[in-house]
Amino acid sequence: MEENFRSERDGNVAWLVLNRPEKRNSMTDEFFTELAESFRCFDADPEVRTVVIRAEGPVFTAGLDLVAAQSLIGDGSAAYRAGLQKRILAVQDSISAVERCRKPVIAAVHGRCIGGGVDLLSACDIRMAARDAVFSIRETRIGIIADLGTLQRLPHIIGHGWTGELALTGRDFTAEEALKMGFLTRLCENREALLKEAGGLAAEIAGLPPLAVQGTKEVLTQGRDQGVGPGLAYVAQKNAAQIPSEDMVEAVTAFLEKRKPAFKGR
Repeated sequence: MEENFRSERDGNVAWLVLNRPEKRNSMTDEFFTELAESFRCFDADPEVRTVVIRAEGPVFTAGLDLVAAQSLIGDGSAAYRAGLQKRILAVQDSISAVERCRKPVIAAVHGRCIGGGVDLLSACDIRMAARDAVFSIRETRIGIIADLGTLQRLPHIIGHGWTGELALTGRDFTAEEALKMGFLTRLCENREALLKEAGGLAAEIAGLPPLAVQGTKEVLTQGRDQGVGPGLAYVAQKNAAQIPSEDMVEAVTAFLEKRKPAFKGR
């Protein structure tokens, strides 16, 4: 991950750092490949309980690398278009790897977050930002349709009305607007405060019973996609499968003994 990302660890919290500031952390094919591999590793690592995404440099991400994206133009043939569809599906899957990761994912954003960056954020569980953050669903302004998940996920986060305005105009919207819409849950004064706040929240979540946290994420996603009835049936199955757990017994025992619980994910 030396080219596009750097991975750091603080206890049970993993930090995935966008690490190509000289290119404004723009997104290439390699970016998406590394993103998917990173989240497969986080998902498989029992020591990782929460993931925070942040970026180096003054810009979170400028979105799709337009220089690299010139290869998308192709020759217009049927074979090219069939290949392009497969390429888009593969990149979509890389963003979906963030959502599929059983560990909660927090995005900590500063500076500009454009186009594909909003797709990435929409796949995260929690989004927070510094006051200097600026967002844009920019695709209509360069003649394409946002195709990596924003149009599918964002309406569930901020509603169809706001999504429609932002996606159709491609305009910039500020961190304060994003907070009012519900896209962000927390707004911090600056980058330093943002990273401290994100780290604290990640550590708080990482200190809870891992199976309960991961199951909650899965149930939220399943309920969003399938509706209330199937969602209720799914959570009944999940709880029936894991109650009682060692962590549940530890939580009750620690409460009775008036001590801090030590959860092990069992």
